[in-house]
Amino acid sequence: MNVPPDEGLLLSLLLKIMNAKRTLEIGVFTGYSLLTTAFALPADSQIVAIDPDHREAYEVGLPFIQKAGVEHKINFIQSDALSALHGMQSNGESAEMFDFVFVDADKPNYIKYHEQVIKLVKVGGVIAYDNTLYRGFVASPEKEVPEQFQVGRKVIRDLNTLLASDPRVEISLVPIGDGLTLCRRIV
Repeated sequence: MNVPPDEGLLLSLLLKIMNAKRTLEIGVFTGYSLLTTAFALPADSQIVAIDPDHREAYEVGLPFIQKAGVEHKINFIQSDALSALHGMQSNGESAEMFDFVFVDADKPNYIKYHEQVIKLVKVGGVIAYDNTLYRGFVASPEKEVPEQFQVGRKVIRDLNTLLASDPRVEISLVPIGDGLTLCRRIV
């Protein structure tokens, strides 16, 4: 359930190229991608990390984050992401608050997350969605997809369709890991 190392390296390089300083991560689990992000960002950076029910999982990775000396960059929020995102907007947070957003959470809410985070990432900033190839099932005929993956397949196909037609972003679906879609906000 962690980001594969090659995907982590790609994201790290992208963050460095962008000179990102403020990032948002939706879905944390044990914090491997957080650690990768923290290493890529300058010392004065901040990562807001939101996860509703993985505090225990996050605490598995926390000793590694602490040992790496990057804990000061991370603001972990244990919350439902949609509520936390709405709260950020309600509190008058700038619409150009984040340079980079990484979404690796509950797939059925990806479209709802998109509508929230597009308002929180600056123009020129990047939103990255993990698992957008969904085990390759997005390209498989529905009748060939095992029943337990059909709902997830539909959700990710709907997301991919939305992103491909969203005039606010330009996208690239990178066939790394389980698929990573990078969206650069253009308006």
